[in-house]
Amino acid sequence: MKFEEIKNTLQDLSDYPAMNVLLAHSGGVDSSVLANLLFSKKIKFSVAHCNFKLRDKDSDADEKFVMDWCNKHSIPFFTKCFDIRFYKKENKQSTQIAARNLRYEWFKELRKTHGFTFLLTAHNLNDQFETFLINASRGTGISGLLGIKNTEWLKRPLKNISKSEIIAYANSNQIQWREDASNATDAYLRNQFRHHLIEPWLERNPNTLTNFKSTLNYLNEADLFLQNKLETLKKKIFNKQSNEFDLNAIEQIPQKEFCIHYLFSPFGFSSKEVIKLLKAQKGKVLFSSSHRLIKEHKTLVLSTLKENKKENFILNLEVSQQDLPIPLRWETLLLVQKKTWRAHQAALDKKKLKSQLIIRKYQKGDYFYPTKMNGKKLLSKFFKDEKYTTLEKESQWLLCSGEDIVWVIGKRCDRRFIPKETYSEILLMQLEI
Repeated sequence: MKFEEIKNTLQDLSDYPAMNVLLAHSGGVDSSVLANLLFSKKIKFSVAHCNFKLRDKDSDADEKFVMDWCNKHSIPFFTKCFDIRFYKKENKQSTQIAARNLRYEWFKELRKTHGFTFLLTAHNLNDQFETFLINASRGTGISGLLGIKNTEWLKRPLKNISKSEIIAYANSNQIQWREDASNATDAYLRNQFRHHLIEPWLERNPNTLTNFKSTLNYLNEADLFLQNKLETLKKKIFNKQSNEFDLNAIEQIPQKEFCIHYLFSPFGFSSKEVIKLLKAQKGKVLFSSSHRLIKEHKTLVLSTLKENKKENFILNLEVSQQDLPIPLRWETLLLVQKKTWRAHQAALDKKKLKSQLIIRKYQKGDYFYPTKMNGKKLLSKFFKDEKYTTLEKESQWLLCSGEDIVWVIGKRCDRRFIPKETYSEILLMQLEI
């Protein structure tokens, strides 16, 4: 058997001798071969081993095997034991998902602490084929059929090498490894696919993995083409500055559900939910775990979910430097004749104000007595008449004297607090714009 592909698989890495690589090493044949390859190429690397204590003494023996190999070859070694049973129960996850989350969280911690350039894992072509079939059975999109992909931080040098080639290489080069007994059971879905579907098929059709490798190449090319087209589409219908999607442009998209999935799934929204939102009334809101999507008259407005922050601020007129949510400045003016003030200014009769002024957001039932109008008006009605969007309503600050709204900041004053024709003392508030 030819091993040139395996021998050359780390060539790109060996071109960068200054790199600091972290190898995830289980003790199995795949990671043992990869460790030997790295060592033979004289690539600087460290080893990280996860002990999930799922196989009692065997788990500890795996850890000792990897540690002994590292000590023998003077390779920096990191190991950590995990209480996976508690973690999976607390997070309501399967054993495999819990193990994956725990180990990658730890790898990120190691990267941050030690400045590793790459994390290497020993996933092989068989692993890719298994992932492809499992995802296909779950009704995944194209992205789920692309196998196990590399990222900027995570590299998988053996992902195009079959398991049989790796084992043959290990035997030929007298590389030792540990067998995980759990791989022989049907306890996990991946093992069920492997034992009852993939292995029997590969025995009857030995060229399957070679053909599958070609299929992956075609799929990745198709995916790159689609990504470019979809990015062009996104630029036409999404305004980055305002975080708004053009409703009319969305309605004209061909293959709407597919394109909407691409546009909105990164924010946690399903295409079916977004399509329902397109037909909903203005003001309807859709939430994901991280974002919010608001239906406006001509747009869908995207915003991140914000933590509950302080939204009431006491304004002390005697202190110039204060922690306020907006840039306000103020001064007291004496003997000022009547004049016209701009929207970003509020000239207030200081004697009519209570000693404590408050800056806050809108609350249901708020009303005020707008200048240039008779009677009072609900603030919600004022927002509607001024054609506020949902985000604009939420971001509007109010200046209050006790319970009374004095100024819808930057928009309109309450006429009860403005001075008469001639007055002796006014408080001039200005929103810096």
